[in-house]
Amino acid sequence: MTESTKTDAEWMQLAYEQAALAAELGEIPVGAVIVSQDQIIGRGFNAPIRSQDPTAHAEIVALRDACQNIQNYRLPEDAVLYVTLEPCTMCVGALVHSRISRVVFGATEPKAGSLVSVRQLFTTGYYNHVFEFEGGCPHELCSQQLSAFFKLRREQKRQQKLQEKQINPQHQA
Repeated sequence: MTESTKTDAEWMQLAYEQAALAAELGEIPVGAVIVSQDQIIGRGFNAPIRSQDPTAHAEIVALRDACQNIQNYRLPEDAVLYVTLEPCTMCVGALVHSRISRVVFGATEPKAGSLVSVRQLFTTGYYNHVFEFEGGCPHELCSQQLSAFFKLRREQKRQQKLQEKQINPQHQA
């Protein structure tokens, strides 16, 4: 395995940029990059709304991209996923099947996180492949990006309700 010239934080910055692309499209801002031999082999961001695909999480999109780029359904032994949010159960399953070697994530996901938060899937011992994982790189930056997105979304919904009341005042509660 070759030693990377970039740090986890530098690779995570690229995942963060992918998340920003998702936010620009109105998707929940989660971004991911997959790195092997100091090169990005896959990248992706959340896209379930625009693709009308509930499996289009950043991790899955990046896995699909990487596998197409390397022309194999299994990733190289040194492949590392950098993702801005802790993976959910579906994504952990896909990462196991892809044989990823390591996952570095930014923010924890208290509702659906499946590595350290809610499910902690690797404590069961059921899997034929287990990868290393590390969270909190950089936790604050990734958390703030998600918080800002949801704050904006709540404000947009509030404005929409106000406009609806102005257009149709007889339906006020």
